[in-house]
Amino acid sequence: MLLKDKVVLVTGASQGIGKAAAIGCAQHGADVAINYHADEAGAADAVAQIEALGRRAIAVKGDVAQVETASAFVQASVDAFGKIDVFVNNAGICPFHAFLDMPPEVMERTMKVNLFGAYYMVQAAANQMVRQGHGGAIIAVSSISALVGGGMQTHYTPTKAGVHSLMQSTAIALGKYGIRCNSVLPGTIETAINKEDLADVAKREYMAGRIPLGRLGEPDDLAGPIVFLASDLAKYVTGAALLVDGGAFVNLQ
Repeated sequence: MLLKDKVVLVTGASQGIGKAAAIGCAQHGADVAINYHADEAGAADAVAQIEALGRRAIAVKGDVAQVETASAFVQASVDAFGKIDVFVNNAGICPFHAFLDMPPEVMERTMKVNLFGAYYMVQAAANQMVRQGHGGAIIAVSSISALVGGGMQTHYTPTKAGVHSLMQSTAIALGKYGIRCNSVLPGTIETAINKEDLADVAKREYMAGRIPLGRLGEPDDLAGPIVFLASDLAKYVTGAALLVDGGAFVNLQ
């Protein structure tokens, strides 16, 4: 019970990594508020699974690309639970597309969701933590794509590098308030974001073959690392980035 009676907020938590993180935090004793954009059924299921663990949960609908969504999510969470201890910025999109004919609207939407959304969400959560006066933990879901390139991800990789950089800078800006800021960098995790891309059997097998642990990742593989960074086990960890990729990054040869 590493997060007993903590209040955890998770964005983009109706499916994938966000949902797994929300449930994983509840398994360790947290009450959880989730943000979601459109998946009503997924959000309801996440809430039901958390409540089945004996913890409280709410789901707050909102598009993280809209600035006002951040303050609304934080306020709804405080109204429900009275405080925020941990904030997990997870919401993100990756509509695969070639570089030379990248539509401006795809580029701009990806930036607004992944980077601008992260900035305003983290800012809103941090302000609440500062007002409370007892510190907190912020974890951002970046990506191995913050460290390596992708020919069909030229709009996506800069946003994930930005999220990683945001955690480094906020670690400095918020350290004096006792707020720790870290990022996790997943490798290839099977989620809705890459379902179509991994439908190519040859590519799927190639990707799995590049991973020393011999398999693609699952959303639940991120839950443990996120719980660790949220907990007091990581009380002296801030500004760090934790690769969760089965060894893919180090497998150059």
